[in-house]
Amino acid sequence: RDYFKVHSRSSAIPWGRKEHFSVTQAEAAESDLSSISHADRVALFKRILDDKILGLSFSPYMDGQSHGTVISQQQIRSRLGIIAPYTRWIRTFSCIEGNQHTPRIAHENGLKTMVGVGLTDDPAMNEVEFDNAIEIARSGYADILAVGNEVLLRGDMSEAKLLEYIQRARQAVPGVPIGYVDAYFLFDEHPLITQSCDVILINCYPFWEHCLAEYAVSFTKEMYRRSLKVADGKKVIISETGWPSRGSAYGAAIPGPENALNYFIHCYQWADEEGIEIFYFSSFDETWKIVDEGDVGAYWGLWDKDGKLKYI
Repeated sequence: RDYFKVHSRSSAIPWGRKEHFSVTQAEAAESDLSSISHADRVALFKRILDDKILGLSFSPYMDGQSHGTVISQQQIRSRLGIIAPYTRWIRTFSCIEGNQHTPRIAHENGLKTMVGVGLTDDPAMNEVEFDNAIEIARSGYADILAVGNEVLLRGDMSEAKLLEYIQRARQAVPGVPIGYVDAYFLFDEHPLITQSCDVILINCYPFWEHCLAEYAVSFTKEMYRRSLKVADGKKVIISETGWPSRGSAYGAAIPGPENALNYFIHCYQWADEEGIEIFYFSSFDETWKIVDEGDVGAYWGLWDKDGKLKYI
């Protein structure tokens, strides 16, 4: 199977080209941290983490590892131990190659889990992923089961086939909330998918939409509001959002430590003020993502590839 299609995002994907939101100067102003010193911003960043954010995307891979690497439980424990003091939930992306042990180990560490079923265009591997995920959920280690990640965005699977997987999951584990993860606008374009989910799991990436950093949080708010309109009263969770700390510009979107730090701070100020549930992307920098995303793909973590907290 193409591991990179599950766990990485190609810049060739037409992310958010469907619609461009207008952001007023007043809305953009709320993202201005220029009046706060760098030291004060770093202190605020650390305080937000110390208070524990809702969730973090978690992949246990270390430098030099990627698809085909079977991850040991010891490595999962080690990597989870770094982030566990700072989050209440983790989100996983796969249920094979050792990753199927992550939800249990997370629960042992007092964390809740959004367990990802890594569906692709490989039917045989999809069944392995699905069966492992159902076993995890039946064992009590999945607080939310995310059946598929951006398979509609990538064109890996038809809507009908995805609906079949969602319904199979619901029948197999009726007490577990079922969702599907994709770019925010696809829940508008695929109402049957939206109706089939217990919870709406949206990915919001102003960076991949060429957004100026000073407008990024306001853009994310609009993505969230658009999703609320089609959710029919269901909970909407931002399953991924973030900003890279290094790499090449993507249109008007500029990576860098200051922009990444500011984006994180304002996301969680907004989350605190309005009760928004956000899983930040990501825990660690992952160098293997350069293959599919370019140099910027390696620098989305709050911790670097060696497990050192960035920005402080």
